[in-house]
Amino acid sequence: MLAKTPYTVSIDDMPLLEKGKHDLTVPSGDFFYDPWVLLEEYKNTVWESILDSLPIDTGQARIIVMESPSCYTQHADIDDRYHLNLSGDQDYLIDLDNQQMHKLVKDGVWYEMDAGRLHTAISVGEHIRMQLVVRKLLTRNVLNNLVSVKITAGGSNPRYRFDNTMSVWLNRASKNKTISNFKQSEASVYFDVEHSSLEDLKSIVPKEFKLESNI
Repeated sequence: MLAKTPYTVSIDDMPLLEKGKHDLTVPSGDFFYDPWVLLEEYKNTVWESILDSLPIDTGQARIIVMESPSCYTQHADIDDRYHLNLSGDQDYLIDLDNQQMHKLVKDGVWYEMDAGRLHTAISVGEHIRMQLVVRKLLTRNVLNNLVSVKITAGGSNPRYRFDNTMSVWLNRASKNKTISNFKQSEASVYFDVEHSSLEDLKSIVPKEFKLESNI
């Protein structure tokens, strides 16, 4: 689930932030496909230097602070992530698919995360967990026989259902180059899919959801 990248940075004497999610960037265009840019207030700061150590175009960058003890509900994401651990002593990313725990250490190394696996994060030590999490941009794949679909969430807990079924499938499909042009609104997602993958998609859509297509 986690793999070291060649990108490193010095993270000594980092300022500690309050619990929550702190956005460092804003979109320059499409949320999932176009690079995000640094907010004006973070230019010429330590956060700009740290982000510059990841010398590739990237998506949304956020500092996520978890108190101890705390954890996240299990989920997957359509887009993979880069992780840089900034503080914490007993913090773990848990690969629920493979039942593996990955200890997060403050080593100044950027890690690439396969977010298509069901996972959670926990903080159970003496100190807060602070991570810089950066979305990888999706690739606009070229499809040979595309079908445009819309999926509208429904049921009593639609976000949980989506994150534990649809996000897993979408992550793999994006990497396998069988979907493209993914967008989302408050209750629906829209994307193009290869016709040959349409039946597979239909088989995993929760029964409380509604799938519509242009065929």
